[in-house]
Amino acid sequence: MVHWSAEEKQLITSIWSKVDVAECGAEALARLLIVYPWTQRFFSSFGNLSSPTAISSNPMVRAHGKKVLTSFGEAVKNLDNIKKCFAQLSKLHCDKLHVDPENFRLLGDILIIVLAAHFGKDFTPACQSVWQKMVRVVAHALAHEYH
Repeated sequence: MVHWSAEEKQLITSIWSKVDVAECGAEALARLLIVYPWTQRFFSSFGNLSSPTAISSNPMVRAHGKKVLTSFGEAVKNLDNIKKCFAQLSKLHCDKLHVDPENFRLLGDILIIVLAAHFGKDFTPACQSVWQKMVRVVAHALAHEYH
C-alpha cells in the first residue's frame, strides 16, 4: 500500500478537479501513439493512424483517451487502494490484450507532460513530484497481473 500525505492528496485532487478529462485524455493518448509509434499495434481497429494529424483528429483515439483518463480519475478517488481499483483492468491488459506493461509507464510520463502544458505555473515542481508518484503507482497497479 502506498502512503499519501495530506499535502500529496491535496496536490493531486486540486489539479485533478480542473482536468478536462476528454481533452487531456485525447491529447495524452495521441501523444503516446505519435511519440511511441510501436504502441499503435494495440489500436489497429482505430483506423487511420498514419500521421500525427490523423492520430490527433481520430475520433476513436479521442474517445479512448477520455476512457483512459476517466479510469485514472477512479484512482484519484481511491488513492488508498489504487491496486484494487485497477485489478480488473490489469487482468484485461495482461490476459486478453497482452499490452506490454512498460506502456503504462510511458503513458504516465506523457500525462505529466500534458498536465504541465495545461496548467503551466500551477504545475509546480512539488506538484510534478506528487504526480510522478501518482502515475508510477497507477502503472504499477496496472502491471500487477504481469508479476
